[in-house]
Amino acid sequence: MKQDNLSLTGIERHFDEHEIIVSKTDLKGRITYANDTFLRVAGYRERDILGQPHSIIRHPDMPRCVFALLWQTIEAGREIFAYVINRSANGDHYWVLANVTPTFGPDGKIIGYHSNRRVPRRDAVEKVIPLYKALCDEEGKEANRKEGMARGIKMVTDLLNDAGMDYDQFVFSL
Repeated sequence: MKQDNLSLTGIERHFDEHEIIVSKTDLKGRITYANDTFLRVAGYRERDILGQPHSIIRHPDMPRCVFALLWQTIEAGREIFAYVINRSANGDHYWVLANVTPTFGPDGKIIGYHSNRRVPRRDAVEKVIPLYKALCDEEGKEANRKEGMARGIKMVTDLLNDAGMDYDQFVFSL
């Protein structure tokens, strides 16, 4: 159920401010739970989304380096906040402010991940759009995707170092 060749519609979907999009994944990022808001906004049926990689909703305008930072953070046992543009099943898109946390088992080991997504502030999204475009452009300067992502990570790291803040502080400063 890959979406690699899905054309984008350019239509932005919205959800209500009181709603929360929730999903859970296993350690490999495969969806184990999706709430009704997730299913409605992403345009999937539960039977079609469970077991699929969470990246099925990855929008091509979302920099890979931000996801690399996200995975590095949650695999280290910490939560992260990030603005994310996602792609719906039909090619529409929607913005979220994501809070992703590891889920710990009784033995203290990470057994999966939990993501809550809220409606983002529009002014913050407008600041993120040119940044994400610049990051995607930087990633695209390399034919090798891994090397491209490394360029994007360096760009983000330099930005954070210049600002004297970590990623969460940056997200909340927008």
